Amino acid sequence: MAFRLVRPMVDLELILPAFNEERRLPSTIGVTVDHLAARPWTSAVVVVDNDSADGTRDVVERFARAPVPVRTIGCSDHGKGAAVRRGIATSSARYVGFADADSATPIATLDQIMVLLEQGHPAVIASRRAPGARYETEQPSLRRCGGWAFRQLARLTIPDVADTQCGFKFFDGPLIREVVRDCRVDGFAFDVEILARLERRGHRVTEVPVSWCDVPGSTFSARRDGLRSMADLIRISRVRG
Repeated sequence: MAFRLVRPMVDLELILPAFNEERRLPSTIGVTVDHLAARPWTSAVVVVDNDSADGTRDVVERFARAPVPVRTIGCSDHGKGAAVRRGIATSSARYVGFADADSATPIATLDQIMVLLEQGHPAVIASRRAPGARYETEQPSLRRCGGWAFRQLARLTIPDVADTQCGFKFFDGPLIREVVRDCRVDGFAFDVEILARLERRGHRVTEVPVSWCDVPGSTFSARRDGLRSMADLIRISRVRG
């Protein structure tokens, strides 16, 4: 029998997938904990260490006495998608979601997202393309060109979602745990697979505008990951249910 570790139940669990993020994680965890500690919901932060070779796990130990629990779990399957699925599948939170380790999306965005989740919206995501959103710091031109091509393919699958790739997404817990059981994409297109499966089940994805900053240090490589992501999008477009 497979053993599945499930963490204590809270209102909200925020997952931080991390691969060699010892430099950026401390500030991200710090601002996240400070924000959550001042909110009325019970919450926890979970770092999913995606087989890092640096001191990513050691960073979490610095927050042992934080006012909000900060936990770490491992994920030996490589890829951001695999790490996020691992975090979601082992959660028992009422609402669960993930953010990037670079804090590109302001943590205050979570306040609006939680209001919508509590109103019954099944999936609420930050968007750099929703009305009212803006880029505080633009991406480099190569990333912008790649992002444009990615969006054109993604729209073939989920035309109603303007921004599938902003790394700040939150969901109804029981629903998303059921959905990720069928997800298979480990790479950077995993967001599209999750959102597509939600929409195919009849669940609407709600976008909220954000002020977003490009932060140096992304592990995404246009040369290494670009073609794989495009191929994953084609695979996702063929999946039903």
